[in-house]
Order: sequence, then C-alpha cells, then structure tokens
Amino acid sequence: MSLGADVVVVGAGAAGLWCAWRAAARGARVLVLEKTARTGTKILASGGTRCNLTTTLDGRGAARLFGARGERFLGHALRILPPTQVRAHFAELGVPTVEALLEKIFPASQRARDVRDALESAARAAGARFVFDAQVARLAPCAAGWRVELERGEPVECANVVLAVGGKSYPRTGTTGDGYAWLATLGLELVDPVPALVPLISPEIWVRDLAGIALQDAELRHVAPQGASIERRRRPLVFTHAGLSGPAAMDLAEPIARAESSGEPRAVAIDLYPEWSEDRLRAELMDAAARPGAPRLSQALERAGMAPPPKRLLARIAATSGALGDDPRLNALSRSSRHALVQNLKGLRVALTGTTGFDHAEVTAGGLALGEVDPGTCRVRRYAGLFAIGEILDLQGPIGGLNFQAAFATAEVAALELTR
Repeated sequence: MSLGADVVVVGAGAAGLWCAWRAAARGARVLVLEKTARTGTKILASGGTRCNLTTTLDGRGAARLFGARGERFLGHALRILPPTQVRAHFAELGVPTVEALLEKIFPASQRARDVRDALESAARAAGARFVFDAQVARLAPCAAGWRVELERGEPVECANVVLAVGGKSYPRTGTTGDGYAWLATLGLELVDPVPALVPLISPEIWVRDLAGIALQDAELRHVAPQGASIERRRRPLVFTHAGLSGPAAMDLAEPIARAESSGEPRAVAIDLYPEWSEDRLRAELMDAAARPGAPRLSQALERAGMAPPPKRLLARIAATSGALGDDPRLNALSRSSRHALVQNLKGLRVALTGTTGFDHAEVTAGGLALGEVDPGTCRVRRYAGLFAIGEILDLQGPIGGLNFQAAFATAEVAALELTR
C-alpha cells in the first residue's frame, strides 16, 4: 500500500513526534505509525506528569553525561540542537519553560500534556499524518526502499523509515522492545537492553527500616565486589521499602542491572559528607571528643557546620560502628569505633540484589549499537533509508531531562538528513 509518504516514522513518542514535525515542516510527506491509540503516552507519564523536557546544561555539558561513547555520538546532534534551542522551539509552540533544581527544565504550566499536545499539533499543522493502532510486525528492504508490514492491514512501502519505537521501559505505555527483533532480523548489532533510571533493591532489613528518609546532598558510589569505586553520583537519595531510590540511586541503575543479569554481587556506599575528606572528618571528631562537656556525635557535627543525619539513620550508623547508644558521646568511643564511625559516615555500605525492573524504569540502557549508526545523520550505516533515533539507540543519560534532549536532538539530525 502506498500512502503517498516520503518518510514513515514508526512510533509517536518524543523522538517520533519531533522528527515528524521537523521533517514535515521542511517539506517531507510524513506518515506516523503508532501502535497505541494516542501519541506521546510516555511523555504524559514523565516527570511525575510534569515532563522534565531538557536541561539547563549546554550541549557539551549534556553530552558529557552520556559517558565517553555517548558523548562522541551525541556531540554533533547536540551542536545542531542544544538545550537552549529545544526551549526556544517549545516557546514558539506556545509552551514556555521554567528552570528547576538539578539542572531541570519543565513546561511553565507543569503539565506534560502541554508538551505532548504541542508536538502533535505542530506535526499535524506541518502536514504529517497519523495512523493509530498500527502495530508493526516486520520491516524489510524492498524495491521501493522499505516495506513495513503491519499486524492488521496492508503493508506500507516507502523510501525512508525512521525507527522511533523506544526501548522496553514503562511497557504499559507501549514501549515493549518491538524494534529489537526487527533490527536483529536485519543483522544489526544490539547491546542487551537493561532497565535504567530505576530504583534499586536491597536485601538489607535495616535499609527498609529507614524507608522515607531522604538525603538531599549525599554522594552514592557504586562499589565493585573487590571494593573499588566504579561510578558516583551526588544527587538526592531516598530510602524505600524495597531499597534505594531518588536520582543518585537511579542514575547508577544500569551497571547494577547488568550485574544482576550476570549474578555478580553488587553494593553501593553512601557518603553523607562528600565535601569532607575522611582525615578532616576524623580530626574534627577527635577534636570534639577532647572538648569539655562530652558532646554527642550529632552535636559535634552541628558545631562543625554539618547537618547530622536523620535520627534513624544516625542510630544505624552508630550501631554499625560498634558504638553504644543511638547518638553516642564521642569521648566514650573506642579508637576502633571512632574509626568505623568515620568510615560509615563517609561510606555506609548497602548490599544490592538488582533493580525494580523495566516496569519502573524511566529509560532503557542498551539497544542498537552506536557503531551501526552514523552520528551525523542517524542513518543506519548498512542500510539506505533506515534511521534510528531516541531510546532505541544504546544511549542513556542521567535524570534531569537528558534523555528527552537526546531524543529531540537525534530526531532533529534525522529530519535534516531526510529533507536535505
């Protein structure tokens, strides 16, 4: 079936809507195939239904947070469409934005629906057409370029296909990993997908007993089995009934998920005072212990200008350090307890068993290997007319609008190439 389209975009999420809008606005005849009954379901659910759509960072700073491979791949796209341009485009579409903590950008209305509606309306106004409940079954080269076979209805043939189907995160929104099978059939390299930006599970009963405690300025370190620190994030951290959540924990989820699949033990360490070295903290506590009045730990920390941990966490740290009492007097500590206390304040260890899975993951780590895709065009190198954008790529950034930014930027690059 020919529907008079130069470009078929598969998937009407953030990347698909942006690509459809920008390509149609530049003169392409665009058809969007969406497997569900509406566009942008994942946009609507993002950011607590507020949609953290980009970041206050510049393009270079944003790219750096995707790791070395991601930075190299995204460098061009984020020069073409930096975060400031994303904000400018949304302002043109009638969606002004505001800045928030942790380099986040939200629509001023605080409504994700406004973001979704603006993108869909812009795409329709530019001439893009939409077909809903259009589940793609297979994708194959043909004489016209590409043949997109649907579960129901006639196949669609076109010169160019843009895969914007996302990964496997939040599968209830429609992202169930469909694109991976199509890419595998084409012989393309895939990196095993795992859940990312997702809460962590701990088997420790004491961790669950601290549920509800939030730390606003802790540093979380991912610790290898041999004890070396692998990655670290200084962001808010929350204890939950399952383990750990909040940006610090969720940003470190990918390697924990990969370790879970291989059966390797994993742990994280919580640094409550990342601005203080162990030596400085130890000297401060020893000095406090020698002062008149036998101050308690919480008092010594306050006098040094450090907010003491919440009471339940303080009690846990004291117990783990072998100290007597929930808030021990420093002059009553043995040398070994004082040493353990400093170590736990700077690196309270939490064992992990894995993550809460794709159902709770904000994004997918893994997907189409970046080496298969030209970063200057987002075209799959081995196939003319085939493009891959957004979450289907092996790209994953931390919390803070980075993954939406990557989706929009890769979509922009593809749209430019399609209309060159």
